[in-house]
Amino acid sequence: MSAVGTAQLKLGAVILTMGDRPKELRALLESVARQEGEPIEVVVVGNGSDLPDLPAGVRSIELPENLGIPGGRNVGIEAFGAGGSDVDVLLFLDDDGVLPDTATAEAVRAAFEEDPRLGIISFRIADPVSGTTQRRHVPRLRASDPLRSSDVTTFLGGANAVRTQVFQQVGALPGSFFYAHEETDLAWRALDAGWRIQYRGDLVLHHPATPPSRHPLYHRMTARNRVWLARRNLPLPLIPVYLGVWLLLTLARRPSWSSLKAWLRGFAEGWRTPCGPRRPMRWRTVWRLTRLGRPPIV
Repeated sequence: MSAVGTAQLKLGAVILTMGDRPKELRALLESVARQEGEPIEVVVVGNGSDLPDLPAGVRSIELPENLGIPGGRNVGIEAFGAGGSDVDVLLFLDDDGVLPDTATAEAVRAAFEEDPRLGIISFRIADPVSGTTQRRHVPRLRASDPLRSSDVTTFLGGANAVRTQVFQQVGALPGSFFYAHEETDLAWRALDAGWRIQYRGDLVLHHPATPPSRHPLYHRMTARNRVWLARRNLPLPLIPVYLGVWLLLTLARRPSWSSLKAWLRGFAEGWRTPCGPRRPMRWRTVWRLTRLGRPPIV
């Protein structure tokens, strides 16, 4: 791997697709190819689907079954060596996004070169038509100004850059999650290991504004995985507090009866099924998350 400050960091990109957006995928690949600086090595993972024709130089992996978002991205990471070790930084980009600024990759390189403890950068997602950023796409509680950059406690899964040393130190995304909260699981482990996570309002991925509930498994998966997230990562006294707060928040949002039933089924499933290895964060990390504005009880 490149030594920080002595050579330009080598970038790779992992793009996960279901093969159903060939035009959008090509537009994304073209925007990656237009980036200034050294070319970015790209791997496209077909998650249980065939891939369309891809530009020359783009590597492809077609999985025989859908492994979910974290599982598919983990395959892409390993395509760059163990823990992504063949490159210094990996970009993770949604297949219907576009990088509108050709200087994004160089800005990413500069940020990681300047701060050796910077582990993850979360980009700003903006609608290509209106230019607006949905509140849920700003990974902090104080989300009224999406243009303001800051240190954060989680990141956006389809618009980010991760130093591959993070994967090598704390492990990959939790494949069993399939969909939802896998980024926070990785973020908490990274923060506990001493890495910084930064939201950059100036690094933009254009992406159509869509509601997360468009995914049929949204309510069940978000509830189940939130329980798994707590069971895997939080000190024991905080688990009931964190999950109790989220139960109350869910009820306060007054979801439809069908959505609430799905959420409650997922919540129960999260308690009765294995959550994977438990590695509770240190209390020092709890305090760090609190100082960053998001204590791990909400």
